[in-house]
Amino acid sequence: DMQFLDDVRVPCASCNGSRYRPEAAGIRLGGRTIVDVLALTLAEAAEVFATDRSIADRLRPFLRGGLGYLTRGQPLTTLSGGEGQRLRLGLALAEGGPRRLYVLDEPTTGLHAADVEVLIDCLDELLDGGASVVVVEHNLDLVRRADWVIDVGPEGGPEGGLVVAEGSPDLVARSAVSRTGAALRAAGMPG
Repeated sequence: DMQFLDDVRVPCASCNGSRYRPEAAGIRLGGRTIVDVLALTLAEAAEVFATDRSIADRLRPFLRGGLGYLTRGQPLTTLSGGEGQRLRLGLALAEGGPRRLYVLDEPTTGLHAADVEVLIDCLDELLDGGASVVVVEHNLDLVRRADWVIDVGPEGGPEGGLVVAEGSPDLVARSAVSRTGAALRAAGMPG
């Protein structure tokens, strides 16, 4: 096995890694430079700009999506797949606009149970706004809250691809051939 060293990042000598020329980095607004503002987490920025409605309104969907810990100047390449999906979900919430279709592929992967609830609340908000949401998911908390479930199986890969059960989560839980139904029953949903 070959071992590779981690990437080495050396900050620019003239801007000290801020990505701004000294003349731009030196401009202050409300006592903060652009470098200071971009170093704030989204939650901190929401507090700092709470009285500026145009900024506060744009930050709110990202906070609802559980992304308050991200910094404003954080490169997108440093986000995990789940963070990227929640960032796009936050953008969708910020844009509003009914009659849109959102397709999410396993958005709960890697999320803490509390973050799953935050995600479900965001999806509910999109639905309340008139959007349609299609989610490929195995997390039973999300499946249980779906309006309609389509269980594809009976197995994965070449042994699958057939609709085994569909309907409300309660209806799928009553299916004798659905593995999702069996999982819902095992999790306490009456079948």
